[in-house]
Amino acid sequence: MKSIELTDYGVPEQVAGCVEVPDVGPPAEHEVVFDVLAFPINPADIWFCKGEYRVRPPLPATPGAECVGRVSAVGAGVSHLRPGDLVINLQRENWAQRRRVRGEDVIAVPAAIDLGQAAMLRINPPTAALLLQDIVELRPGDWVLQNAANSAVGRLLIRLARRRGLRTVNVVRRQALAGELVALGADACVVDGPDLAAGVRAATGGAAIRLGIDAVGGAATGRIGACVADGGAVCCYGSMTGQDPVVARGDLIFRGITLSGFMLGRSLARRSLDEIRAIYAELAQQVLSGELHAPVARIYSIDEIRAALAHAQQGERSGKILVVPNGTLPARGGA
Repeated sequence: MKSIELTDYGVPEQVAGCVEVPDVGPPAEHEVVFDVLAFPINPADIWFCKGEYRVRPPLPATPGAECVGRVSAVGAGVSHLRPGDLVINLQRENWAQRRRVRGEDVIAVPAAIDLGQAAMLRINPPTAALLLQDIVELRPGDWVLQNAANSAVGRLLIRLARRRGLRTVNVVRRQALAGELVALGADACVVDGPDLAAGVRAATGGAAIRLGIDAVGGAATGRIGACVADGGAVCCYGSMTGQDPVVARGDLIFRGITLSGFMLGRSLARRSLDEIRAIYAELAQQVLSGELHAPVARIYSIDEIRAALAHAQQGERSGKILVVPNGTLPARGGA
């Protein structure tokens, strides 16, 4: 079978290649085997290939934080899945044609779900949902501020916030992006820059913002901090600049804002398996209904992984890059 392997850590499209490896074999007790139907290339995967992610396994290594697959076989003791079920995998190393994993690590998704959307279900939708849930207690009518609002998480957060009755002010790099975000349900859009706080005050009528969400890092974190109300919170879940967050000490000391970090794995680890399955079940239903949707820029075959990786690192893409390891990708999940 085919799998993506890193021979070194470095420039992703130079160190990753499609290779032939032994098949995963039949499932043992409590295991599941599934065919990988599609996987996305996420920023975390790029950092992984570069050797700059939080995990750096011995080489050769297979990347892949998420995927959607179809179960081909189940081992003894697995009762919640059967062959033919569509699943997402909570574990890594998903850039391959087939996977053999513990049954408890895969979660079934609706049979009729769009497979491209299902491939992107594991990370970005729950990240957006739990950022709105785990950091501060928010009530309908509250304002939430986020930068990188045009990112996959940012777009999902707009929809999820609107569903909860929250209002969002969305920081973008250029005004041309505002129309798309307003169409998604954004209440306000402001172009990032040194005068961000003034722009946010004007856009919100001076409303108190209790939560600011940062995915950029560096000085951008400080600009978010300057916008939140006294006693408010800033939460970092990424660093597009690769820089550590920088927040003015006056905002931390005199205005009492808090700075924290969010990682999906840590948030899910505090929850039971039943709670995790419930989170994904609710999000999958919203994807199935079309309420949650992430744009796809292009789909590549697994043999084109280097071109796919190069494309995924281009700025101003129109959506995610997906890879299909086993042929074409049907629009829906039915076999």
